[in-house]
Amino acid sequence: MNLLESLLEVVGPKGLVGADDAEPLLTDWRGRYHGAARAIVRPADTAQLAGVMKLCAAHGISVVPQGGNTGLVGGATPSEAGDAILLSLARMVRVREVDTRNDTITVEAGCTLQQIQTLAASVDRLFPLSLASEGSCQIGGNISTNAGGTAVLRYGNMRALVLGLEVVLPDGRIWDGLRGLRKDNTGYDMKQLFIGAEGTLGVVTAAVLKLFPALRSRATAWVALASADAAIDLLARCRAACGDALTSFELMSRSQLDIVYQQVADTRDPLDGTSPWALLIELADSSHDAPLQAMLEDVIGAALEDGTALDAALPANETQAAALWHIRHIVSEANVRFGTSVTHDISLPISQIPGCLAQTERRLSEAGLIEGAQCLYVGHVGDGNIHSIVIFPHHVWARVEDRDARAAKIGTIVNDTAVQFGGSISAEHGIGQAHRGELEHYKSDVELDIMRAVKHALDPDRRMNPGKLL
Repeated sequence: MNLLESLLEVVGPKGLVGADDAEPLLTDWRGRYHGAARAIVRPADTAQLAGVMKLCAAHGISVVPQGGNTGLVGGATPSEAGDAILLSLARMVRVREVDTRNDTITVEAGCTLQQIQTLAASVDRLFPLSLASEGSCQIGGNISTNAGGTAVLRYGNMRALVLGLEVVLPDGRIWDGLRGLRKDNTGYDMKQLFIGAEGTLGVVTAAVLKLFPALRSRATAWVALASADAAIDLLARCRAACGDALTSFELMSRSQLDIVYQQVADTRDPLDGTSPWALLIELADSSHDAPLQAMLEDVIGAALEDGTALDAALPANETQAAALWHIRHIVSEANVRFGTSVTHDISLPISQIPGCLAQTERRLSEAGLIEGAQCLYVGHVGDGNIHSIVIFPHHVWARVEDRDARAAKIGTIVNDTAVQFGGSISAEHGIGQAHRGELEHYKSDVELDIMRAVKHALDPDRRMNPGKLL
């Protein structure tokens, strides 16, 4: 019996993807990585997935897990060699349990983030992870990349939102860690091994996720600023005045906003369009009558009075607030329309953000690497995560000689500067295949040895998502 026949026996006819439907799954979202696969398999449940993993282990075949294929570092795209199985979790969409008394929901890995948000809302709860790709990204991928998003400031990233996991190991064994416990001091926290591991240690098949009280009141503001320094000052004020009600604090450069307004017809600047920086701030509370609007107006009013803020717009209703969030969420799509981005997902101590960005842009300019390009900045400044982007218009990039070398030189300056300012080269996008060499450059030998030891313990044959992370 050949491989396809064996796989067919495990997953049935619906579990194999035909050649006509394969191409979107073999190319990453931005079209930068293209691969091939022996077969694309879509198991319907954990038992089928375990059967596929046992079959691959017996034949020494590598496995590339894939969620919604919305990642930005090529972590879910197989290599061009075509010697691996691409394992899609798209059919594993069962909601196993909703426990409102424990404030948890147990879902399979193929559920989209938006489905989970909607289900939580239907039982008067909140699942707070929020991403631009939430309509198509899958929770298994969110877990495997330790996704962040716009509400990390208040709720934390996926590491903070997961209570338990079910994982199929490389040899096909199933680890059932689906426990809805907030305290379990019985040794190593096994789930944390797989959160952020990018599918290199096993396949996440289900998760117990935390739920929170539904948010019944919000206050949103769009604030114009003269500098990134002013954003850091205003963040401190908002934290002091608003406490846990401060949910989002999103910073965007004028260069980034101008591209959004140029490329996306249903967006417009809420203010006069001249300030170098803008902030999108949101407060939220589970109480209907929380005085959020007054609280936000007081903070911003004081900032306007002393010159920390230049101008501000506070939406009068949910439709206007949604329009502001649309500007923030459409950034990636606008950039794809405009040109080719050399994108970096750095994390910094909050106090170091202004100095690092200024130093990075100065070094890029002095090196002659950004002629004809623009430097864009957008990020979750409240948790120190800034997306530093060098974007070339399509016609300019087409004339660049040795594009890979240019992108690599830009990346070296961005990442070197971030590390010099006490930061990290990846805050939420992960390593994938895009940054594997950089990880080995910036991580210490001790850290790499520990990571390799964990990898060898769980995947000694190195069959899980080869060419990614390590």
